[in-house]
Amino acid sequence: MTDPARSAADPSAAADGWPEGVGRHILPRCASTNAEALRLAPALTGPAWVLTLDQFAGRGRRGRVWQMPAGNFAATLVLRPAGGPAEASLYSFVAALALHEALALVCGPAARLAIKWPNDVLLNGGKVAGILLESAGQGGQVSALAVGIGVNLAAAPPAEMLEPEATPAVSVREATGHALAPTEFLDLLAPAFARWQAHLTTWGFAPIRTAWLARAARLGQTITARTGSHSRTGTFEGIDATGALILITAQGREVIPAADIYFHEAP
Repeated sequence: MTDPARSAADPSAAADGWPEGVGRHILPRCASTNAEALRLAPALTGPAWVLTLDQFAGRGRRGRVWQMPAGNFAATLVLRPAGGPAEASLYSFVAALALHEALALVCGPAARLAIKWPNDVLLNGGKVAGILLESAGQGGQVSALAVGIGVNLAAAPPAEMLEPEATPAVSVREATGHALAPTEFLDLLAPAFARWQAHLTTWGFAPIRTAWLARAARLGQTITARTGSHSRTGTFEGIDATGALILITAQGREVIPAADIYFHEAP
């Protein structure tokens, strides 16, 4: 269902902090908010959030299953970005900064929040949130971009559900004792996303990159980047102007556009 108090047509939508011109759809249950957002995209007149209270077939990167215990957050912002896939990929960094900001408001100053390249947010060293971008389009253009976001608000998936060597999962409630409904978290996340998106569209990726690096996990430390069966270990130097990871290895400076990242010791 659509929440009329948050619809794009509502002139008071920005009065309580919700970004003006952004719709909101709340679904009691769906398979995947990304799939639902892309299904709705052709009929939408502007960007819109799709939130579900029960996602039963969520997806993570590289086709992995995203677990959603009851009370957790699963939502997707669908929008029409300018440009092609390279420009659309930068929205992963926008989403990470918005998540970091919203979680900081919820968790308080004592919480240790960091962004793990390419698409996770960590809370006290554990994975608390993930981002998945999916798109529709043709001819090198992106007609609709789905920015999917999952947050362990109430519970984290059990360790046996995670891949070997994966970053341990943590929930907001477990780590901080704070309980927050998914709809309440969306009220924090949507304005934060709109602010960071405005930075990207106004000034480009440079300020997003600077802000992201200031919040990056393990910057300047040893990490391993794994792509399929190929692993490279080195010092995490940063990200370049396209968002690719820069790794200093024994063989020299490598620029890695996509990989899974593994840490070497407890944070």
